[in-house]
Amino acid sequence: MLRFQHIEYLWYLLFLLPLAALFFFSLWQKNKKLASIGEPRFVERLIANFSKRNHLIKFSLLLIALFIGVLSLANLQGGGKAEKIERKGIDVMIALDVSKSMLAKDASPNRLEKSKLFIAKLLDKLANNRVGLIVFAGKAYVSVPLTTDFSALKMNLATASPNMVPTQGTVLGEAIGMARQSFNVKETKYKNLILISDGEDHDETAMDETKKAVEEGIQIHTIGIGSPEGGTIIDEESGQPKTDKNGEPVVSKLNADELRSIANEGHGDFYLLTNTERVVTEVAQQINSSEQRSFGDTIYTNYDSYFQYFLIIALLLIIIEFFISERKKVAYI
Repeated sequence: MLRFQHIEYLWYLLFLLPLAALFFFSLWQKNKKLASIGEPRFVERLIANFSKRNHLIKFSLLLIALFIGVLSLANLQGGGKAEKIERKGIDVMIALDVSKSMLAKDASPNRLEKSKLFIAKLLDKLANNRVGLIVFAGKAYVSVPLTTDFSALKMNLATASPNMVPTQGTVLGEAIGMARQSFNVKETKYKNLILISDGEDHDETAMDETKKAVEEGIQIHTIGIGSPEGGTIIDEESGQPKTDKNGEPVVSKLNADELRSIANEGHGDFYLLTNTERVVTEVAQQINSSEQRSFGDTIYTNYDSYFQYFLIIALLLIIIEFFISERKKVAYI
């Protein structure tokens, strides 16, 4: 069985396409300028010691080296041995608010990006659990069902934005309800929900859904992001602050009271996301110390890594490119 350990690095391959396009565009521009100088046969004599063929070969080698270098970063692995092992953990659904108010700048670089960084760091500390992702604004959607494949989850997390949910608002109740549906209804424990939001423009169903969740054995923790003073919302397209009908900047404020009430009703804790590392540690300790059940999953272990072979090939290609000259010997008569 083959797999990439860090599949998220494969996104870097997309940068090779514009790089190749830029090279060929530059080549076309140079040929166009040379054609405008004068007669082609005289121009060819002027650049007779320049090898177009070697120039193309050098670029191709560098492009291939970059391609292989990215594969090295992703770390192709194989030879995994399937084993039935005793693995204990709980199910954790993370509900992330992606409404436009999460673009406010009272958290750096903004509320949404700081929340995504928090989730990514938290996942690194929840290795023995199954985790899923819900995104919500005016509607709630399951982005990733409960899984142990954190690489795929991180890829989905990276693309989370307000554009994913066209309906605006902050439906905390619907997000909690979606989490309830995502858990195993037969289980009466081993279930946690982490709700990350600024709590602004919440709906009135949040507390009702929280009570239903508790009855089904779900513990709810809430993460507040933002500040009571608030921050302006930056429009993604224009890069300018959003304004109201009077032309005044829209200020979004953290509604900590609502989030704290949900956590209290959900038998969980409320955290203010100021110091990311501290909150990650506290939430991870809280979840990992919960009563856990045995998953008994089939997990592939003892993988062999092949990144070093890709790295050697990439370095060899770079060395070969270095020794190829763009000058050629010309016999003058």
